[in-house]
Amino acid sequence: MSRSRGPNQKNRLIVAITGASGSIYGIRLLEALRSMPDWESHLVVSDAGVLNTMHELGLGRKDLNGLADAVYHPADVGAAIASGSFLTEGMVIAPTSMKTLAAVAHAFADNLITRAADVVLKERRRLVLLTREAPLNLAHLRNMVAVTEMGGIVFPPVPAFYSKMATLDQMVNHTVLRTLDLFGVHSERLGRWTGLKHGSVASEE
Repeated sequence: MSRSRGPNQKNRLIVAITGASGSIYGIRLLEALRSMPDWESHLVVSDAGVLNTMHELGLGRKDLNGLADAVYHPADVGAAIASGSFLTEGMVIAPTSMKTLAAVAHAFADNLITRAADVVLKERRRLVLLTREAPLNLAHLRNMVAVTEMGGIVFPPVPAFYSKMATLDQMVNHTVLRTLDLFGVHSERLGRWTGLKHGSVASEE
């Protein structure tokens, strides 16, 4: 993965939250980025994403906006992140609805979220989709294949039971830290597999 940072520029990561269940993943990712002085977050939340976040966590658009360094409306297709000349390290859509997955797979670019994802793919940057749906139908699977063939990473937030996590919060954190791993951000808080002969992995804080 190429580095886009200039001498005085932070690494930029686009974060999108869509209408699938699991808005906590996007929020926890924003919180993690906020604690990293060398990174800045660029947030887009769909209308369905706001509705779902309000339902699951009691948070509205203003609350979400307060977690990011830069915020864009999903209808603002003229925003900075809609252009490949705006340098970023890539994009995470957390969670990713099946509608958004389909739009990315077929390059619809019909709003800022799917346009930004299309830009990330065409510029050969890293796109990670935390897809949330079960069970999957054939259209879902084919769309995941299409995104993978274009260079995207489909990353369903599946719990890593080998870490022996005791709480839902630890499971969420594990997925978020594994997502950041994909962008070269490695945390000592992540319980990593070391092999059965070495005993159990360290659990997260």
